[in-house]
Amino acid sequence: MVDPQMVMYEEEFNEIQKVCDKLVRDANALVVFIVDKNGQLIATSGDYQHLDTTSLASLTAGNIAATGGMAKLLKENEFATQFHEGEHQNIHIQIVGQRVILVVIFDERSSLGLVRLRVRKANEKLNQVFESLLKKVQDPATGSPFAEITDDDIDNLFND
Repeated sequence: MVDPQMVMYEEEFNEIQKVCDKLVRDANALVVFIVDKNGQLIATSGDYQHLDTTSLASLTAGNIAATGGMAKLLKENEFATQFHEGEHQNIHIQIVGQRVILVVIFDERSSLGLVRLRVRKANEKLNQVFESLLKKVQDPATGSPFAEITDDDIDNLFND
């Protein structure tokens, strides 16, 4: 499960964003986004301006939690992949490395087969990025991104 205090560095965020951008193009998807299991949106790509991404991210995490409960009842670890077919749009949901949730929204211009193929490749790349991030966070030589922030900086932030 994702640490609720997960730190995202700019380098890894940029890598994640590149994967999302590539997945939108390669899968001919409408929207791709990455959500942590707490429902926090990490990255988004595609035509998402018309979507309430905050609600969608939260509902996706809730969906994963609910199906996780069903999986446990069936003595499964989790259902790593889900697909929801709508009249005009479809959603493919993939758990990446038991850390985050990859969501692909697509329509009739794409197919489930193409999306699954491209998600498999994106999943591999995202796993590498999150493994790198985990190692960076656990490395004591890598200082906290908050270490350079002083009390004066915080006071100045809240001063008028």
